[in-house]
Amino acid sequence: MTAKRARKQRRIPPPQFPIERHVLDNGLRVVLSPERGAGVVGIAVHYDVGFRSEPQGRTGFAHLFEHLMFQGSESLPKLEHFRLVQSSGGVFNGSTHFDYTDYYEVLPAAGLERGLFLEADRMRAPMITAENLANQVDVVSEEIRLNVLNRPYGGFPWILLPPVLFNSFANAHNGYGDFVDLKAATVADCAEFFDSYYTPANAVLTVCGDFDPGMALDLAGSHFADVPHRPAPVRPSFAEPGPSAVNRVVHHDELATAPALAVGWRLPDPADDLPGYLAHVLLGGVLSDGEASRLQEHVVTEGLATQAWAAPGLMGGPLESRDPDVFVLGAIHTPEHTADEVIDACTAQIDQVARSGPHPDELNRALIRFCSGLYRENDDIGTRTRSLGGLELLYGRAELLNELPAMLAEITPADVAGAARSLDPERCAVLEIRCGPDDQ
Repeated sequence: MTAKRARKQRRIPPPQFPIERHVLDNGLRVVLSPERGAGVVGIAVHYDVGFRSEPQGRTGFAHLFEHLMFQGSESLPKLEHFRLVQSSGGVFNGSTHFDYTDYYEVLPAAGLERGLFLEADRMRAPMITAENLANQVDVVSEEIRLNVLNRPYGGFPWILLPPVLFNSFANAHNGYGDFVDLKAATVADCAEFFDSYYTPANAVLTVCGDFDPGMALDLAGSHFADVPHRPAPVRPSFAEPGPSAVNRVVHHDELATAPALAVGWRLPDPADDLPGYLAHVLLGGVLSDGEASRLQEHVVTEGLATQAWAAPGLMGGPLESRDPDVFVLGAIHTPEHTADEVIDACTAQIDQVARSGPHPDELNRALIRFCSGLYRENDDIGTRTRSLGGLELLYGRAELLNELPAMLAEITPADVAGAARSLDPERCAVLEIRCGPDDQ
C-alpha cells in the first residue's frame, strides 16, 4: 500500500459540533453548542484555577473550595442546589484539576434557566462560613482517607509522580492536600481565594444540548450580567526544566497486592506544539491501547505485568492541563520481576518505535480507537459540555473537539517515531511502588 493510499484510509470525519462564542460585559466567556431534539441540556462553568494555583501552606485548597461552592449561597440555603437539580430529574457535580475547576449540571431541556440561575447564584455569592468550612474540611479529609490512605495504590500516579518529576511547589505538591494545611484554612483565606479566582472574567460558561441559542444567550445575560466584574488574575508561568538524569523514588504501600511503577516524561506544550503533543497521544495508543498493542503483546502477555499503559496526562487523559504536562508509562507487575525488568521491557518497545516507527496499520488502529472513544464519550451531553468548556478555558479553542480527528489523521509514522525518541530513559522520573511497610 502506498503512503498516499494509507493516508487516505486514515481520514476520519469530524463530529462537527456547532459552536458559538460570546463574551458578556463582565468578562464571562460563553460557549453555546446546540443540538435540537436532544431532550436535555448541559451547563458547565469552568474556572481558571486548580491545584497549581494553591499557595504554599494551603495544599488541597482548590479542591476544598470546590466543596464549599456546594454549601449554599446568599439566595439559597445549603442543599437547595441539590434539591432543585434532582427534583428536575437532573444530575450535577464538580471536579478539581491541575489547571481548572469545573461545575456542571445536566437537566431536561426545560430546566435550562434553572441551571443558569444556580450557577450564576453561586458565582455571585457562595455561603462561606466558619461552620461550612469546618464541615467541608472534615468531608475532604475523609475523602483523602477513603481514596488515598486506605485504598491500594491510592494517589498512584497522579499524586506520587509529580514530586519525582518536578521541583517547583506549584507542579509537585499534593493537590488532594495535607491534613494540617486543610485544618489551617480560614474563612478569610476562602474569601481571598474567591475574590481572586471566582470572577466572571476568569471563567467560561458552556451550554450544550437542546436549546435555542438566542434564548440561551439572553438567559445567560439576565442571570450572569449582574455578577460584578473583577479582573482575572495574571496566570504565572509554571515552566521548569525537565530532568537531566533519572529521578527515582520508592514508595511503600501496605495495602498494595502487587508492585507497581510509573515513569514520567515531559510533553511538548500543546499551546505551542500541538502536533508534537498529538504525536504522543498516538504513541500512547500504539503502545497500550487494545489487545494488539505493543505493551500488551510484549509485556503483559509475556507475564511481566498484569497491566501496562502509556498515555499523556496525569488525570483524565490528554489535553486536560496546560504546560507542563506529563507522558506516563505505568504498570502493575508480578513480584517475580523487578521494576527495572518491566521498565526495560517497556522502553525496549518505545525504542523500537523510535528507530523504525509504527507500522501504518498499527498507527491507523491507534487513530481509530482514539477517535472512536472521543466520539463515544462526547455523544453524552454532559461529557461534551465539559469537553468544550475545558478546551475553551485551557487553550481558547472549544473547536478542538471538532478538529482533533483530522489533526490526528495528519500525524505520520515519522512523527510518532520522533515522539518515542523524546522519551529518553536516561532523563525521566521513576516511581516504584513496593508492597508492604518500609522496613527502614
